[in-house]
Amino acid sequence: MKTYKNLYKKIITFENLFFAWKKARKGKTKKDYVLEFDANLIDNLTLLQKELKDLTYKPKPLEGFVLRDPKTRKISKSDFRDRIVHHALCNIIEPLFDTSFINDSCANRKGKGNLFAIKRFDKFKRKVSKNGTKIDNFFNNNFVKGYCLKADIRHYFDEVDHEILLSLISKKIKDRNVIDLISKIIKNYPKNKGMPLGNLTSQFFANIYLNELDYFVKHHLRAKYYIRYVDDFVLLDSSLEQLQIRGGGRLTIF
Repeated sequence: MKTYKNLYKKIITFENLFFAWKKARKGKTKKDYVLEFDANLIDNLTLLQKELKDLTYKPKPLEGFVLRDPKTRKISKSDFRDRIVHHALCNIIEPLFDTSFINDSCANRKGKGNLFAIKRFDKFKRKVSKNGTKIDNFFNNNFVKGYCLKADIRHYFDEVDHEILLSLISKKIKDRNVIDLISKIIKNYPKNKGMPLGNLTSQFFANIYLNELDYFVKHHLRAKYYIRYVDDFVLLDSSLEQLQIRGGGRLTIF
């Protein structure tokens, strides 16, 4: 595995922080907290850069609220200046990890997303079912198109082990200051484990953490048709027995 050093100085450049600010405020330019930060933009970014450079930066406490869309979820929102730091971090290290992710890890990646996942699912469905013409039992002419196992990781964001996540990141990132910054972000969550829903970093870290699952499913279980979107995933196969062997979940015939 290729490793990377001397990344922290790239993260805290003024240019990267300015680029991160632009990303963090996108779609939120009329929010009071954005207007307040923007009123003294250069001073605020300079102060943030100084704190990062001096290693005195400390995230502010998360703000919690309940979102219903339609499932009820508790969202923990970071302060705006902390979101700038999240973007600055991801700007530099996300491309270093992205190359190691499987093609069908679809969430929170450039060129991926919901539409990509749907298209991949349709493609896999056609392959598994041979365009709906696969015959399961020739003698009784029973046409079975295929099977889909849908599953998710129960309470994933509440159960992430901080030390395991940091150890996975540390395999690739050999810059102590970057690891310490990531540790501050992760451990700002007011529990001993888990990550806050709503943070950009939580979405990115989910891909690192669950990349282990992706490799297990693809290389150990040898599942050919597998798609993951954050903590939800599907496996498709023409064999019901194969999906039953590979694990529990909700089975669908298509």
